[in-house]
Amino acid sequence: MYDVVVVGAGPAGSMAAKTAAEQGLNVLLVEKRQEIGTPVRCAEGISRESIEKFFEVDKKWIAAEVTGAKIYAPDKTEIVMSEEMAGNEVGYVLERKIFDRHVARLAAKAGAEVYVKTAMVDFERKDGKVKLKLRRLGEEWEVETKILIGADGVESKIGRKAGIIKTLKLNEVESCAQYLMAGLDIDENYTYFYLGREIAPGGYAWIFPKGNGSANVGIGVLPKMAEKTAKEYLDAFIEKEGIEGKIVEFVAGAVPVYGEIETAVTDNIMLAGDAAYHADPITGGGIANALSAGYYAGKVAAEAVQKNDFSASFLRRYDELWKNDFGKKLKRNKKLQLKFIDMDDALLNKLAGAIAGKNLREMSVAAIVKELLKAHPKLLWDLKDLF
Repeated sequence: MYDVVVVGAGPAGSMAAKTAAEQGLNVLLVEKRQEIGTPVRCAEGISRESIEKFFEVDKKWIAAEVTGAKIYAPDKTEIVMSEEMAGNEVGYVLERKIFDRHVARLAAKAGAEVYVKTAMVDFERKDGKVKLKLRRLGEEWEVETKILIGADGVESKIGRKAGIIKTLKLNEVESCAQYLMAGLDIDENYTYFYLGREIAPGGYAWIFPKGNGSANVGIGVLPKMAEKTAKEYLDAFIEKEGIEGKIVEFVAGAVPVYGEIETAVTDNIMLAGDAAYHADPITGGGIANALSAGYYAGKVAAEAVQKNDFSASFLRRYDELWKNDFGKKLKRNKKLQLKFIDMDDALLNKLAGAIAGKNLREMSVAAIVKELLKAHPKLLWDLKDLF
């Protein structure tokens, strides 16, 4: 019998387990893969502020520090956000294989039991608790818990069975492909973003440096708009840009771009991270929101155990916390995403040309859109109330 069982040892799950264990709860954290942190289905970027809020930074899990970003329109118009403009909003490219294990180890150090290569087969709510069937190395057994935290990724099995989320539509998920490449000749002080329907319909391509001439080179496309696979778009992008390097790893996956869901809870159950569609609809970034969501889920779990109340009405305290933190941003950025995916390349070029060379004082989607509103208020009039 556990106070909390967390399924999924990514940033959201490990953070939830760590936080709950630190509050004195009896916690079990399970991960279906044999190694936490692999495979890396992520560009691995995060702002300094987002990570330093929770951790003392260890250089072991920082692959690179970046001081700015370069965004390219389809016609190669360049928008630069540099260190003096961006402050601490730019930051780190993580080594997720090391970082994720670090957070899981902190959970274990706080008292959580951590099992890898352990899959959740099924669960049911019974007598005010949750019974889970787990499988490890061919052996099945059951555990009971007061609270189940689903951090089991996009298309969460827990979320769908609990009726919290539904299967994503083709315009609510990005299909992504990424190579880790070595031997690249790039300025490693910047992250790079490439826009355009021809390059990445409904998404963008990216290069995130990882030090010593290596980088994550990836792409995300909206299946509703795409005519090829994400990997085919990625290969075409690399050829078009003349990117020369050796492919070391390849990963593919999906990122939810749903926006803000109404609730991430039901009786005895909370969802966090990609399972709750907490990834940003514009950038696809999810690490920062996952860490925050995991922290809030762990805190509310402790409050629920203390009050002996595991009802949805009590657990909605968790909804209040994550929505007040980043929920409004998810809602806003979904509206922005829908606006921008309707734009053709000619309009993107026009907008980029209007703000190229501007002194963008913060590294954010909001900063870019505010400048665009100043330059072309009529084109973006329906977005004015978002800011």
